[in-house]
Amino acid sequence: MMNQYSNAIHASHYARFAAIFLPILLMPLWAAGQEKSHVTSEQVTHAIQELEKLAQKQVQENALPGLAIAVVFQGKAVYAKGFGVRDVNTKQPIDADTVFQLASVSKSIGSTVVAGLVSEGKITWDSKLSILDPTFEMFDPWVTREITIRDMYAHRSGLPAHAGDLLEDLDFTRAEILYRLRYQHPDSSFRSHYAYTNFGMTEGGIAAAKAYGLEWEEAAARKLYKPLGMGSTSSRYADFIARRNKALGHVLVDGQWVQRFKRDPDAQSPTGGVSSSVNDLTKWMRLQLANGKFEGKQIVGEKALAETHHPQMLTGFNPFTQLPTFYGLGWNVSYDPEGRLRLNHSGAFGLGAATYVNLVPNEQLGIVVLTNAYPIGLAEALGTTFVDIALYGKPTQDWFALFKQVYSDPAAIGTVLGFDYSKPPALPAPALTNNAYVGRYTNDYFGDISIIEKQGGLAIEQGPKKKIFAMKHYDRDTFTYETEGENAVERSGITFTIGPDGKAAQVVVENLNVRDEGTFKRVADQKQK
Repeated sequence: MMNQYSNAIHASHYARFAAIFLPILLMPLWAAGQEKSHVTSEQVTHAIQELEKLAQKQVQENALPGLAIAVVFQGKAVYAKGFGVRDVNTKQPIDADTVFQLASVSKSIGSTVVAGLVSEGKITWDSKLSILDPTFEMFDPWVTREITIRDMYAHRSGLPAHAGDLLEDLDFTRAEILYRLRYQHPDSSFRSHYAYTNFGMTEGGIAAAKAYGLEWEEAAARKLYKPLGMGSTSSRYADFIARRNKALGHVLVDGQWVQRFKRDPDAQSPTGGVSSSVNDLTKWMRLQLANGKFEGKQIVGEKALAETHHPQMLTGFNPFTQLPTFYGLGWNVSYDPEGRLRLNHSGAFGLGAATYVNLVPNEQLGIVVLTNAYPIGLAEALGTTFVDIALYGKPTQDWFALFKQVYSDPAAIGTVLGFDYSKPPALPAPALTNNAYVGRYTNDYFGDISIIEKQGGLAIEQGPKKKIFAMKHYDRDTFTYETEGENAVERSGITFTIGPDGKAAQVVVENLNVRDEGTFKRVADQKQK
């Protein structure tokens, strides 16, 4: 069992879990057969009162440093409030204008931007990337020719889940990551399976904006943020950092919330790079619920936006009702036992953010919950409990207990931690001399690494910025190093294969070898540093 901090560093897996399983979990379990009736203002008011008590309780019990919540109903923002602190060090309070990083809630916002571009007529959801962005390639040339914006936004490209995320951890730029996807072997046949991919969808957004001669960040501002008056919203990390009223990310270490990391998501801006306040997000939710209109003006075409709410790929079945769940275009899509469309999305950064949006279009009801703590299920629990109370008068489940259990068990969401190097072997074999391992090694997908001498020992040099990590000997030709980044797995292995000349011919970097793609072959010896 991992400690609390270890759990914090697998948020990309949580995001994938959220996209696949949350639509299943979030379906009311006992609502089938109830007579359908529209939600009243009194029901929403009651739900808000209960929601506020629950939010205050979370902060008082130190379940997280802070959060902000907003509710929209029947075309209006009816609630927006902050709780707790932006940063445990400064203890400045959160309010409804505090800006948070949204993580994967950015996907739902990004699909709104693309819907705006589609509604202007130069492109459609089925425009081919090979025409919009001829520089982009997939592993299979036929897929390269045929893949569309819709394919990327529906997570049906054939790319494996989270393709490109490890390249981001190595500090490759967006352009470099998208280029290297041509070396990524597919995980399934094109359009046959759902697999959550930040950088596949990122390419879809980039290509859509290119049709209008725009960078993504400018397209988002022009087509959505400015027309809605979302003055605190941006798709640039630099803008988030420049905000005075911002909530910084926190992780739990030894039972205490600490502000330790900064998460720069610019490389995946269309899918994880938005920062915003709940006051701003009420405007976006109102547009969603009004079929693209805001304050009487059609900002996004109704037809193009409606496509984002339609089921595109099957993601599973509700185990209690057997109803299917889907991914739309940047949204989890499902239908409750009463036939109402449900839209939701979670966002998660293991370095300190968890967010959630839930819309019930038939009831003109929506809620967004933003937190500055790594994902532990509280954003989803608060949002889902609120919707249940508004629709049915009480929660259909103890969502806090359910999500706490789910998010505390990495095995439940398929996190692969690799070998446990915390215990040394009983009789470790000695390593060869440093010279046997020192050198430059290459891999099409991950690029070059170098093994260098440092302070008498060895270190691994990774990524375009040539970051250096000290290596610790474990057993014979296996060493370890401390990983870092959104997908860090604490200590991971580096294992060399020795050639007939007594020098390493190749090396496997375990945390990069999730899909057997972490083997680097020696290309040239490197002089001792």
